[in-house]
Amino acid sequence: MGFKCGAEPEAGGTLMKREKCTAIVLAAGQGKRMRSKIQKQFLLIKGKPVLYYSLACFQKTDWVDDIILVSSEDSIEFCRRDIVLKYGLTKVSKIIAGGKERYDSVYQGLLACENCDYVFIHDGARPFITEEMLNRALDGAMRYQACVVGMPSKDTIKISDKEGMIAATPDRRYVWTIQTPQAFRYSLIREAHEELRRGDMQGITDDAMVVEKTKGCRIKLVEGSYENIKITTPEDLMIAENFVEKI
Repeated sequence: MGFKCGAEPEAGGTLMKREKCTAIVLAAGQGKRMRSKIQKQFLLIKGKPVLYYSLACFQKTDWVDDIILVSSEDSIEFCRRDIVLKYGLTKVSKIIAGGKERYDSVYQGLLACENCDYVFIHDGARPFITEEMLNRALDGAMRYQACVVGMPSKDTIKISDKEGMIAATPDRRYVWTIQTPQAFRYSLIREAHEELRRGDMQGITDDAMVVEKTKGCRIKLVEGSYENIKITTPEDLMIAENFVEKI
């Protein structure tokens, strides 16, 4: 594909149709810290699966054209029957099996995209995304090719050494907690993943890192929400019960 980061950002703003936007929603995680036999993305918040809420947000966002849902092989039929069909999520065009690691699942999602210009990559265990958040992320991707949502850190951050001693204290003004979705021009993220897969994938925890390591692009940060939590522990599920009442 030969994608190169532009020296100047593209003109931004709301999508000037007709460029296609696809959302890849990841729902293949096991969620061992939840201490539940049920995968965390399938646990219920106010009677609906965690995964439902982010899918519903992409569904109602007009300029999101389709959704690729990535689950474990043995959850595909459950996702189809008990989430996609049950809740009328008509934009879910494919439900595919993920891979061993998160980045493997993302890559399978990228391979499944068709005629895509921009792609959102989102963790299905983050139920509280909003259309406003998606608009900010898309605008950042249109301007800079790559954009991630997050929030400025409320806490002072310490960097430790191997012995667990404080090694550095970064300036809190420049420290962000990164969330999903992360939005990219499709050609950039697809090529970045393919380049990195030919080398060392160890330590890759999000898709921004894939672009950082392979392309050297500057990646735009935009605000998500402090409520855009990832359901990881039983305590998160209790917090989510309160947040969902606002939807």
